[in-house]
Amino acid sequence: MRKKFHSQAIINLFYIPAILLFLIFVVFPLIKGVFLSFTNWNGYSQKYSMVGLANYIRFFTDNNVGTAFINTIIYGFGSTFLQTVLGLSFALLLNHKFRGRSVCRAIIYMPVMIAPLIMGYIMYFFVTYDRGAINDILALFGKEAVDWMSDGTRAVFIIMLINAFQFVGVSMVIYLAGLQSIPTMYYEAASIDGVGPWQGLRYITLPMLMPAISSAVMINLIGGLKLFDVIMALTGGGPGYASNSLSTLVQRTYFGSENAGYASAIGLLTFLFIMLISNFFIKRFDKREVTM
Repeated sequence: MRKKFHSQAIINLFYIPAILLFLIFVVFPLIKGVFLSFTNWNGYSQKYSMVGLANYIRFFTDNNVGTAFINTIIYGFGSTFLQTVLGLSFALLLNHKFRGRSVCRAIIYMPVMIAPLIMGYIMYFFVTYDRGAINDILALFGKEAVDWMSDGTRAVFIIMLINAFQFVGVSMVIYLAGLQSIPTMYYEAASIDGVGPWQGLRYITLPMLMPAISSAVMINLIGGLKLFDVIMALTGGGPGYASNSLSTLVQRTYFGSENAGYASAIGLLTFLFIMLISNFFIKRFDKREVTM
């Protein structure tokens, strides 16, 4: 018993660096952010005062927050829907053996390896008004150039599409792993009973894929709800505040308006919102998996 306890104590020592890093870079900033959210600190001065719940009251009455909140919902749920549909479609197609399958998988997954900020700058040269690739193509057909990012609503949906395009490969890989773990005996038994492809998809494939679907949806949803890099590269949250997400609004409030206290409140409420949404869907998926 003494030897076993000594061995376990040595193993526990290896947890200390990870715990320290977690405390320094996660727990302490979170606590500091909560404290600052009750102040009027500008982010630079050593002087600030407590303002109570003023920042939180402002959050629920700020029109810019309302716009950013709606955009965050679109970025999160819109890109997740596209990634789920396209990722599952690609996985079902590329799960079959054919020549060039590995190349197709690599091409679809390749954008995932590009940093989101770099992807934003790449796509900027496609959608920019002056000599953008899309406008150059339109010019070949005698069409006038379009300032794609000048309209806030259009910019939001373009950003959503770019985010979905970049990370659809993540969903595809997860679904491929799930498809390859389904025993073939279910399909063999279904074919004997005369079950068609669509019925097999509905009653065998999708129920057996629920663990993979829940994982992919949660990864994509959290990534979309905290979308930042692509927005900053393409529009910076503009025109005006029209394409901001809650994440980019934190940055603009902190550095643009020099209101770190209010930015901390926005960041904290954004964190709580994403946590609540994540927990809700995790519970829903858990119930769905249990009933299968």
